[in-house]
Amino acid sequence: MASRPRPAVMTLTERAAARVRSIVERSDTPLTGLRIGVKTGGCAGMEYTLDYAAEPQPLDEVVVDKGATVLIDPKAILYLLGTEMDFVTEKLTQRFVFNNPNQTSACGCGESVAITPARPETYVPAA
Repeated sequence: MASRPRPAVMTLTERAAARVRSIVERSDTPLTGLRIGVKTGGCAGMEYTLDYAAEPQPLDEVVVDKGATVLIDPKAILYLLGTEMDFVTEKLTQRFVFNNPNQTSACGCGESVAITPARPETYVPAA
């Protein structure tokens, strides 16, 4: 029986990849990339988290896309499965945005989201 292709946990747009590469290159301390996760909070129930990552943790999912590295917190994998990360510049702000197929709603301010985890059988972790 042929194995099915493993779905990407996350992809990056060219703008997001360029911003991640820039952050890593300009850091005063050596970085592997950015660590992405989710946490409970906000009016809609969950918030995306971003942090600097000096090195991968043992269970992190390492995603390299368009020359940029992001590390996915293992507790966030099913919430982020299939997500596209983008970087937008607006009139008064710049920020990462997550186009997440698992997101069911968001609060009015855009800082908090409701996310339903993907079914575990859709994800096959790296060997």
